[in-house]
Amino acid sequence: MKNSFHIFLLLGLFACQRPQRNAKHPVLLLKNVTLIDGNGGAPVAHTNLLIRGDSIAAIGENIAADGATVLDLSGKTIMPAMISAHMHIGTLKDTANKGENYTRDNILRQLKKYADYGVTNVQVMGTDRPMLFHTGLRDSSQNGLLPGARLHSAGYGFGVPNGAPPIAMAMDSVFRPSSVDQVPAEMDSLTELKPTLVKIWVDDFNKKFPKMDTAIYRVIIKEAHQHHLRVAAHLYYLADARSLVAAGVDIIAHSVRDSVIDDALIKEMLAKHVVYIPTLSLDEYAYIYARRPEWVNDPFFRASLEPGVYEKITSPQYQENLKNAPDYERNVHAFEIALQNVGKLRAAGVLIAMGSDSGATPVRAQGFSEHLELELMVQAGLTPLEAITAATRNGAKVLKIDNAFGTLASGKCADFIVLDANPAKDIRNTRKIFAVYKAGKLVSNGPSVK
Repeated sequence: MKNSFHIFLLLGLFACQRPQRNAKHPVLLLKNVTLIDGNGGAPVAHTNLLIRGDSIAAIGENIAADGATVLDLSGKTIMPAMISAHMHIGTLKDTANKGENYTRDNILRQLKKYADYGVTNVQVMGTDRPMLFHTGLRDSSQNGLLPGARLHSAGYGFGVPNGAPPIAMAMDSVFRPSSVDQVPAEMDSLTELKPTLVKIWVDDFNKKFPKMDTAIYRVIIKEAHQHHLRVAAHLYYLADARSLVAAGVDIIAHSVRDSVIDDALIKEMLAKHVVYIPTLSLDEYAYIYARRPEWVNDPFFRASLEPGVYEKITSPQYQENLKNAPDYERNVHAFEIALQNVGKLRAAGVLIAMGSDSGATPVRAQGFSEHLELELMVQAGLTPLEAITAATRNGAKVLKIDNAFGTLASGKCADFIVLDANPAKDIRNTRKIFAVYKAGKLVSNGPSVK
């Protein structure tokens, strides 16, 4: 009974605030748009959207609404607002990630940035801190009581003593069990926070850290499932992916980057409905600043950066250090393997969701990374519409908020982006933001570019 109540409560948190039956609510009619609904089908030209309060009331060619504010958006494309299923927030400020940066103001500032880039729901992957829960900030954000993207949290993830994730990167709230006996109590503690899911780190960061023991993550997965929580794994190696899928992991939260995924593992992933979040932009960022990428001076990119980061990544010394780093060739190869694996999994029908790991380090720009992720998914073999579906409908499925978000349909929450050009023709057109609507209200005209 207690678990049923928690499920009911969470569904209420994730939904749009529904209008009271007899109350008056603003009505908005958007006319003559090209509509991408997030389900993967061909865009629908010359259609209309009727927004009543915070929700979509109707979609179609012939819609009339007395008293509606009418906007003719001829030439514009509307798509669902994006959902980032893997990111980090709060500890990033200027050119460093530090625990003292994790303040209400910094979190709200970054949630606003995500909304400016058309991302209205974000999943923080295991790096949140007590303040988020003790102050009610997470719940207020999910209820739409705060500006910016709605924040969904995995609470405090599970790592390794003196290992991953690196404590120096503001990871001091992470559970780090040294034995299986510690896991049940730590999972009970995490469950009290009502996280969306459980995050684990299973990686040695190129042999820099000890890796989580197999016995420990098996118990973490078992305990999480007993609490009706899914587990998302940070990983790198194919061998770990095989072991984790066998142990029951629900979400692979980064690409497999050392080897091409074999057919036997893909078959098991399909049978167990394992979700794949590639975070391709993370792997490109690991080496791309050794040169000047074509978007480095794009105002859309620069507007997403923390102060000082542009100067850092464009300095000759930084570029030279990256180029001469011992991991440079490994990082380039890892990105190439990651692209191959996304293409192979897409062809097999594995559910792929968009996440970028933005905010984990200063060079992973919050907001822009989500758009870059779409471009890289297309580079990996997805069509533009498939990439958009990964960032909308599939992301909503991962967060279990697809009852209200992720697609545009009558009764769904009115979260959408108005674009100046059609991204089905060129995925980079998602960057041409004309307006962002959250729960039926205009909240942004895109990032402030100079």
